[in-house]
Amino acid sequence: MDNLEIGVAGIVVALVMIAIRVPIGVSLGLVSIGGIAAMTNYRVALGMVSATPFDFVGNWSLTAAPMFLLMGYICTATRLTDGLFNALRMFLVRLPGGLAISSVGACALFAAASGSSVATAAAMSRIAVPQMLQHRYDKGLATGVVAASGTLGSLIPPSVLMVLYGVYAEVSVGQLFMAGVIPGIVSAALYAVMIAVRVKLTPELAGRVSVHTLKERPDLAAYVDETFTWAEKRAALKEVWPLPVLILAVLGGIFGGVFSPTEAGSVGAFCAFLVALVRGRVNRQTMREALVQTASSTASIFLILIGSVFFTRFLALSGVPEAFSELILGVSDATWWVLLAVAVIYIVLGMFVDPIGLLLLTLPLILPLVGPEGAGFNLIWFGIIVIKLLEIGLVTPPIGLNVYIIKGALGNLITLTEAFRGIWWFVAMDLVALVLLIAVPVLSLWLPGLMYQ
Repeated sequence: MDNLEIGVAGIVVALVMIAIRVPIGVSLGLVSIGGIAAMTNYRVALGMVSATPFDFVGNWSLTAAPMFLLMGYICTATRLTDGLFNALRMFLVRLPGGLAISSVGACALFAAASGSSVATAAAMSRIAVPQMLQHRYDKGLATGVVAASGTLGSLIPPSVLMVLYGVYAEVSVGQLFMAGVIPGIVSAALYAVMIAVRVKLTPELAGRVSVHTLKERPDLAAYVDETFTWAEKRAALKEVWPLPVLILAVLGGIFGGVFSPTEAGSVGAFCAFLVALVRGRVNRQTMREALVQTASSTASIFLILIGSVFFTRFLALSGVPEAFSELILGVSDATWWVLLAVAVIYIVLGMFVDPIGLLLLTLPLILPLVGPEGAGFNLIWFGIIVIKLLEIGLVTPPIGLNVYIIKGALGNLITLTEAFRGIWWFVAMDLVALVLLIAVPVLSLWLPGLMYQ
């Protein structure tokens, strides 16, 4: 076998190992070590094992990842995210599908702080979905909105996926953060508009009842006509203001050049700790929980990172990225064709592989295709498109990780079929958002262009 054949065989073996649930970092590492040994000799492979992990993991920019994770886990462990849904519900309940629209906003803020769409889906499914079901919302709508909105944390900064992409693609993490703000808002707005229009056309989706039914069942009025006083609304806001203020402070500091994105993670974690301390929610148990979860998540991410670096070296030696680029660009070098090929890869693999693993698995192949020596894309703009594609993979069957998380959290309240049935309207909005991001690059590039250099 020549090097190219070994490279292609390595990719197939890696995908098979991932499919049978071998950890992604382990799969990539083992395939890479074996492949490099086959193309050269075992001494070269062992030399890579001894030198590469420290060289890459020692990258200063990567320290932002555990710090942003720590910020999110402190917010969650000290319950700074409690009350988000309740506060938004009070202000938006009069809109068509107000509870579902409140879920969009609460999920976006929760995910932006936690940095984990899975954690968001698990937490909000226990908070928002039961309330929507109590108010007679359609089960598909109630679960679909939480599954889809939970993914916004990848796009709305600070985002661990953006940190990893930025380090790997060697582009500014701060500019990536700013590039994700408007696309994240656009995605959330599309969800909200779609919900409002659907409920306006089909009131039964949100538990609305006809006048005739209300006369026969006056007890239903309590579920569809909630009212809240301004005193109640102010009290609810007092419970949730620290979280959006914390996120805005971190992003404002990056945008204004007060601190770098790497430093922003530490600033965010420290500020989250101070806010929790002032509110009397810091104790040994909460801090231990936050630190243990941060260490566990960081170890998992870094294991995948090390495996992906091995895989990059293996593919580079085999010549697969160059052959892949020639294959795609040989058909056409038009932007639409390259993006279509990339979208198909991410959407198909996204059905089976978690976002971090998929990102690090594919970048060694994709970056040479779209970079300066390939299609010549702006890598900040392309990074936002990749993040959006990863979001879609989180909710599409057969795996649809966020949907399974919600089903596990709710137990017998819903069926898996009902949960997946409700996701397609949101996937449609994701595709609309994706088309907008491709057709109007300024949505991603305007804020980075204003950013303090």
